[in-house]
Amino acid sequence: MTHLILVLDAAQRSALAVTRSLGKLDNIQVVTSDSSACALAATSKYSQEYLQSPCPSSDPHGYIQWLENICISRQFSLVIPVTEITSQLLLMHASQLPHVHLPFASYATVMSLADKYHLLEQAKASGVPVPEFTLIENATLADASQWIYPCVIKPCLSKIFTPQGWIATSVRVLHSEQDWQRARTHAPYLEQYPFMVQEFIPGSGAGVFCLYNKGQATHFFAHQRLREKPPQGGVSVLSESVAIDPTLKKYAQQLLDHVHWHGVAMVEFRITPEGAPYLMEVNTRFWGSLQLAIDAGVDFPALLVQHALDIPNLSTTEYREGQRLRWLLGDFDSLYLYLRGAYSPAQKLLRVLAFFVPVAFFKTRHETNRWGDLGPGWYELKTYVRQLFGRH
Repeated sequence: MTHLILVLDAAQRSALAVTRSLGKLDNIQVVTSDSSACALAATSKYSQEYLQSPCPSSDPHGYIQWLENICISRQFSLVIPVTEITSQLLLMHASQLPHVHLPFASYATVMSLADKYHLLEQAKASGVPVPEFTLIENATLADASQWIYPCVIKPCLSKIFTPQGWIATSVRVLHSEQDWQRARTHAPYLEQYPFMVQEFIPGSGAGVFCLYNKGQATHFFAHQRLREKPPQGGVSVLSESVAIDPTLKKYAQQLLDHVHWHGVAMVEFRITPEGAPYLMEVNTRFWGSLQLAIDAGVDFPALLVQHALDIPNLSTTEYREGQRLRWLLGDFDSLYLYLRGAYSPAQKLLRVLAFFVPVAFFKTRHETNRWGDLGPGWYELKTYVRQLFGRH
């Protein structure tokens, strides 16, 4: 039996990783979709067809209706979103989408982790260490004179759905009451929606990538970011698979077991200079560096689909440490931003050498540029050049 799978959000690099993964499976055909005339994953040879949709952020109701109509006519075995907006939009409108089959937990379970206040409450109940935090219903009820600085202002939701559309929120570190007043000015959603004042945890980030099947853990993975865009911290442009920290794995499993998780999740921690981990958040969908896990030997998209469709698999839980993934154009951007920064000539020279010298050449693969699937790399380059010269 051949299964038809619809991969949404085709402009995302994670959607490309899903498309390539599933397109290599026997008896699977992949259709991709996004709101633009073309998109990154659509140019892969593993995408059998591309469907242009309404925009889920600016026209959510039109998007829902379009998706239900498409799924009635095409009878997709699964629909796989890879962004927070489409994932939550589909789950919150599940009653209107009886023909849309998602390989995820229920909306209530997803929001128990996606809502950062509920996440911390779940973590405390499952014995996972979290920063000190206080819930505030809106900014008018806040008394910033009582806060201990530095502290973190963290909206409960990173994307808020309203009748007028989606509101994107952000996390801010505050060092004074003046910072709080500036935050209120630049983030007006704080006046209406709940947020947390959270203890600031110094240190570095670390994550555990997980796959669950109906409450049972099946696979774990970990990586470290070697370079990011912007260089001070952001999207990974060069990353490497590493061994899983047993303490982080234990805490991630305690949390996901507690909520009887199903599907994929990225559990993020902050590690203090003394080595103490604190839970920060959980990404309840596929993550940006997904291709690295696939290259290292943990094919999360294929495993997720095999679980959902009851297809037997013989995968191992082991993976290759030291496997690297490079997003080349993102790395160029990171280098440019670094060279514009206030660094010494010697530091800049070292950065240039690190960029061009092929470190771990035989263990490094490019995220979009693949000899066996040239379309996405060429499409990304053309798009990059058009944006560079201000052409749209």
